[in-house]
Amino acid sequence: MTYKEQFIKFMVENGVLRFGEFTLKSGRKAPYFINTGNYKSGAQLAKLGEYYARCIEDNGIEAETLVGPAYKGIPLAVTTAVGLFKEFGKNVDYCFDRKEVKDHGEGGLFVGKQLEDGEKVVIIEDVMTSGKALREILPKLKAAADVEITGMVISVDRMERGLESNLSAVQEVYKEFGVKVYSIVTMSDIIKAIEDGVIDCAEYLDSMKEYRKIYGA
Repeated sequence: MTYKEQFIKFMVENGVLRFGEFTLKSGRKAPYFINTGNYKSGAQLAKLGEYYARCIEDNGIEAETLVGPAYKGIPLAVTTAVGLFKEFGKNVDYCFDRKEVKDHGEGGLFVGKQLEDGEKVVIIEDVMTSGKALREILPKLKAAADVEITGMVISVDRMERGLESNLSAVQEVYKEFGVKVYSIVTMSDIIKAIEDGVIDCAEYLDSMKEYRKIYGA
């Protein structure tokens, strides 16, 4: 199996990718649901870091520092940094933002690597629904230093248009900020994995394709 197929199987086996009928926050009835809150063990996190690291390496993304937006992005940035070192021998820094600026001790808005002008930064997140996490972290990054954001890495690109646009969240943030978003897998990859029997979910194939036909971007 490819690492993308392995990752899809990994999500299903760990209850992160589920199939059925789910009502999303948008009100849409979806045949699948992604709950990254089900990653909760050291073994899961170690494996997850390898997949994120492989995505960075596979896409040739230049990274000096990984930024994990608080809170979900924090463990993801840490495990991705470990994954890059263990799998590819690349030693990168990491940092994450505080919700409020600390005015005592070492101070500052970021914990970990203190950002510098010209530093190549990659943002690590779980999934992107509206681009809110990116919109919140960008001004914090630019306030800290004139960094170069070389990309954002997420686990799954839903490839789903927004409520007020024909563009997906990934397409919208690229259009608005010029930040390219990379994903370990896309919704098309998941559909293909069902078709190829990588995951035993053939009964959901028609509903997945129909949902993609209606809401796909």
